[in-house]
Amino acid sequence: MKEMTKGSPLRLILTFAFPLLLGNVLQQLYNVADAAIVGRFLGPDALAAVGATSSVQFLILGFCIGTCSGFCVPVAQKFGARNYKGMRILLYNSIVLTGIIAAVVTVLCVVLCNGILQVLSTPESIWADTHSYILVIFIGIPFTLLYNLAAGILRAIGDSRTPFLILAVSAVSNIFLDIFCIAVLGWGCAGAAIATVGSQALSGILCTWFIIRKDEILHIRKEEMKLERHRVHQLLAIGVPMGLQFSITAIGSMVMQSANNALGSLYASAFTAAVRIKQFAMCPFDAIASGVATFTSQNYGAGNYQRIKSGVWIGTLVSVVYALAIGILMVLSGRSVCLIFLSSDQGRILDAAKQYLDQQGYFFWILGFLGVARITVQGLGYSGRAMFSGVMEMIARTAIVFLLVPSMGYHAICLADPAAWAAADLYILPTCALVLSKVRKDLAASVPSQ
Repeated sequence: MKEMTKGSPLRLILTFAFPLLLGNVLQQLYNVADAAIVGRFLGPDALAAVGATSSVQFLILGFCIGTCSGFCVPVAQKFGARNYKGMRILLYNSIVLTGIIAAVVTVLCVVLCNGILQVLSTPESIWADTHSYILVIFIGIPFTLLYNLAAGILRAIGDSRTPFLILAVSAVSNIFLDIFCIAVLGWGCAGAAIATVGSQALSGILCTWFIIRKDEILHIRKEEMKLERHRVHQLLAIGVPMGLQFSITAIGSMVMQSANNALGSLYASAFTAAVRIKQFAMCPFDAIASGVATFTSQNYGAGNYQRIKSGVWIGTLVSVVYALAIGILMVLSGRSVCLIFLSSDQGRILDAAKQYLDQQGYFFWILGFLGVARITVQGLGYSGRAMFSGVMEMIARTAIVFLLVPSMGYHAICLADPAAWAAADLYILPTCALVLSKVRKDLAASVPSQ
């Protein structure tokens, strides 16, 4: 537990972000382990099957993760204001809402699984493996929600270390389960999904156990176990737009992935390998942004605008500097890193993967601004406005696919993400400035409700 309302903003954000960064890296190891072991043991077609649904996973799991993150924003604000009873009432309402979302989303995804693969233009040659993989992932959605809510609660009170340590245990177990399910039991792509879901379940259960056994401030009293309409509305007003922002962004990614899948399994394999590397490189963005979100939320609860402003500027600077460095690294060594997933004799696939990574690397700095600005708007309670940046990304990706892919093919696929990031920045940067101005005026006019 750590209050971020006093002390150096840079030190607090980096101290908070570092374990979260390690946790994000470990979480990406779920995907990297799946892809590397599948690619090496089962071949490029199986690798394409594992990656063929990455956009729809981003859509559905992103909605779940974003919603849980949104539920934790008012929790962090109450913690910053030291209103612990109000914080625990919000926790109870969050738990109930998360359970309802888990049940509804899981049932819908399982029922609609075949239709989703058709929408994604999944090649016939990898249909069976893709179906078995994504079906298991869908069945495991409740465990994804369990971990992200429990970890989000801990981070809301300034504890990013515990989720990291738990995720470290889970990541190691995932690698061993991958090898056991694929190489020993011969369960193929379904085995990779079972390993991922099993490890996610472990991390969720361990986080929940830690909250129950260790953090007394989070123990919900009997009289606090009540659903309150205004609390439910408050949580949904922040959580649902944050979830939808992920999902709306993913719609554009689905359109892009569908177009890429239609180009054939070669490009599906290259895209899968390259996206895994891109996602790995993006981990620090998420960590820094989450640090800024917790910092601004707690200081908003404490009514301290100057600390909010300082946190946003420092977070942006750190994020952009990292983006420039990692972008150069992606361009210089992207092809070599792809050998984690592919063998050296698969030259055409490696060339296509490098082409994708080159285009991302040239424009990665755009993400340095986007992540912090968007999370700041969300962390200050304006998730509805932040959601529109996802709309801008969706429009840009969709436009690239329909206007350029017919004539430019895979080259247009490589340009779609940078175009989407630029479109989102054009909206979210001025929006962030307006929100900060409004917060400054609101805090100057009155003390936030305790």
